[in-house]
Amino acid sequence: MKLGRTFYFDSAHFLPDYNGKCKRLHGHTYKLEVVIESEVGSDGMVMDFDEVKKIVNSEIIEKLDHRNLNDIFENPTVENIADWIFKELKNKIPIFSVKLWEGKDKWVEVRK
Repeated sequence: MKLGRTFYFDSAHFLPDYNGKCKRLHGHTYKLEVVIESEVGSDGMVMDFDEVKKIVNSEIIEKLDHRNLNDIFENPTVENIADWIFKELKNKIPIFSVKLWEGKDKWVEVRK
């Protein structure tokens, strides 16, 4: 069964080797969807929503929210950020996918 939770964070970045306006420092509101896949446990849950929130907040949101992503990533494209998020969560929760929106209408998805 799959279970999902959505998060939001705001960050700034620039794309160092990009030929266009994204070469300049700018910000986005990111929407992050984390999907877990597992069997339903004896407690009747795939995973407690609150536990998912605690893990994603401590491992991801606190590290990315209100930050300059260039201080964290060499090339902070939405693809590289989503890949990093997936890898960070991989050993902490039974992750199925990470979907990351950059603004309202652009997104990338990483799946196991």
